[in-house]
Amino acid sequence: MSDVELLMRNARLRDEIEPYLDESVYMVDLDGMSTCSENEYLTSMLAWERAPVLPICKWFEPELKLPDSDSLADAELNQQLHQLIGRLYEKNILLNFTDHLSDRQLYCLIIRDILPAQEKQILLNDSMIQWQCIDPNIDEETWLRFYATEDDRNVWSEDTGLKLPPREQSPFPRKLPQHH
Repeated sequence: MSDVELLMRNARLRDEIEPYLDESVYMVDLDGMSTCSENEYLTSMLAWERAPVLPICKWFEPELKLPDSDSLADAELNQQLHQLIGRLYEKNILLNFTDHLSDRQLYCLIIRDILPAQEKQILLNDSMIQWQCIDPNIDEETWLRFYATEDDRNVWSEDTGLKLPPREQSPFPRKLPQHH
């Protein structure tokens, strides 16, 4: 794209973002960016502002409806889970911290928490939702056992004065798609 085209695109993007401007936009130093970088930033802001908020299950055509976990044998559930993880990845949803959950537990978590979650559906390739399948503030012990770094563990021990649980290997290691 030529410099003139970049500047024309920048002017159009600035006009389009005008109705959405608030103090958060002014926290970013647009003057310090190249025109190309500013255009990328403004494009992502417009995508965020215009994105519909929908349950994740409705991001799929047809709407994603899954069988209840109780109706599936272990092998069927495993197959459904891997297909489901792939489909979520296609919609830029990444799952993190799943290795403490069995396939059935993860499948149930996806059905119960992820699919009905109301999220902005941003249609940009580099816009990812990172879904944490554990809340370290609620389930500290699991976090400390399987996921926390040594630094995290040491800080927690110093802050709480409590004894650390032993570090353990994850019971259900998975190789999940990751954003590159």
